[in-house]
Amino acid sequence: MNDVIRVEEHESRVVATLNRPEKKNAIDQATIDALHALCQRLEDDPKTLILTGAGGTFAAGADIAQLRERGAKEALEGINTRAFMRVRELPMPVIAVVDGFALGGGAELAYSADIRIGTPTTKFGNPETGLGILAGAGASWRLREIVGEALAAEVLLTGRILEADECLAAGLITHLDEPEAALQRAHSLADRIAKLSAAATQATKRAFMAPRDAHPAIDLEEQAVLFESEDKRQRMTAFLERKAKR
Repeated sequence: MNDVIRVEEHESRVVATLNRPEKKNAIDQATIDALHALCQRLEDDPKTLILTGAGGTFAAGADIAQLRERGAKEALEGINTRAFMRVRELPMPVIAVVDGFALGGGAELAYSADIRIGTPTTKFGNPETGLGILAGAGASWRLREIVGEALAAEVLLTGRILEADECLAAGLITHLDEPEAALQRAHSLADRIAKLSAAATQATKRAFMAPRDAHPAIDLEEQAVLFESEDKRQRMTAFLERKAKR
């Protein structure tokens, strides 16, 4: 793995730290390449992913020096978009620990997580229009899904930066902790996930991410597979045995 993303392997999870602190973890092509490599590993061997940033910043945006040189061809390739979509579609949950700035592409990477945990210094925003572009790597649809149309419109159309308490109130983050405690909370959540059925967790994520018109068909199809699994039988038998002993 490229050292622009520092990876720690654990039995049930992977911790990936954006590691360009001298650039406030700005997302450049090397970071995108490393994200694709990380996603390939987690597609082949599904584990919970904890995403964070080094140096007190999650990611202060895309690398503007590289972005300035991109033209229509690169825009249509969706360089950041496709990487962030791949993160979003990982089989197991993705938890983002957002300390400090998550701006522009950094915010869009965080929006692709299933769960976001903040710190008192957390700041989210999409100031792309001030740079003559739009937030084209997920913010225009994901932010609205997360916080609602009114607040998303204000953030995207005015470039306003949301402070940590605003992020918590809007549901953009679900917890607000000091940095070390935020990372520990992410590990605690990963511990909880590890105790659950991996197959059921993955099925739940697929159903959760499906469009409204895919329901209830997708729920029933996923449930049909789970109902036939040995894991389901063993877990339910163990539950009934524990209940009988009370």
